[in-house]
Amino acid sequence: MVKRFISANASEILEMSAAELKQSIKASEGRVICSENVAIRQSFIGDITNSEIARSAGADLILLNGVDVLKPDIKGLEKREYNNFVKELHHLVGRPIGVNLEPVDLTAKMAEERILISEGRQASVETIKEIERLGMDFVCFTGNPGAGVTNESIKNTIKLAKEHFSGLIIAGKMHGAGVDEPVVSEDAIKGFIEEGADVILVPAVGTVPGFTDKELKKAVDYAHKHGALVMSAIGTSQEGSDVETIRNIALRNKICGVDIQHIGDAGYGGLAPFENIFAMSVTLRGLRHTVSMLARSINR
Repeated sequence: MVKRFISANASEILEMSAAELKQSIKASEGRVICSENVAIRQSFIGDITNSEIARSAGADLILLNGVDVLKPDIKGLEKREYNNFVKELHHLVGRPIGVNLEPVDLTAKMAEERILISEGRQASVETIKEIERLGMDFVCFTGNPGAGVTNESIKNTIKLAKEHFSGLIIAGKMHGAGVDEPVVSEDAIKGFIEEGADVILVPAVGTVPGFTDKELKKAVDYAHKHGALVMSAIGTSQEGSDVETIRNIALRNKICGVDIQHIGDAGYGGLAPFENIFAMSVTLRGLRHTVSMLARSINR
């Protein structure tokens, strides 16, 4: 039987298959944190990566945003390491590494001006095959502001990914991503799970207007009933709010039963403030498990 994530060593975590990682997260009972960072932006501490900073603050899963996987540029790594930057980050942080790929829908009814992104950031057969080659532990199919990503395009991409990617699949929206449609719906969640998503991404309560505790609990109950986990996301720049706001959001979403809590990248250098990641960790799992994750050497 797999060890729960919050008690596992780096060597055990990095050897887990997608199914084992999913079970390990589930066994941690809502105490796993995913930190998103803009890896292409100069980090808060210039000569180390945002991933290292996030891990040192208590992050368990490292989600890279804004990365062109076909032409990578990871600040804090030497260019010679770009050929397999996932391997280098595994060596540095001893944590699962994932990336956002965006299933852009050019026919989407937009609610704001569309922002064009490079092919290496978009979800396609080519980029999905590339993250498989790189050894990504997970992928998140979602959309940045203005990208024009729809729930339908996410669903279609999950089906594609199941053919070419062996890692964990996270799917959903943190916010509108520029599209005029509901961010979360039962039909969308149903479609994601049917196509093979392992983790359903939803906004954290307190981040998207009108998305309530009741709606989150309904989404969590549905996903759990059908074998999927849930990740709530702070993707609305509130990751840069005060510590008390982060604690409040974290506790409310844990009460609703989410398995992973995501904290976004809107801080100095494309990363949530160190103290906010740490506050989320202490709120979700207490000081004992926070110290365990921070102090446990990645060489174990």
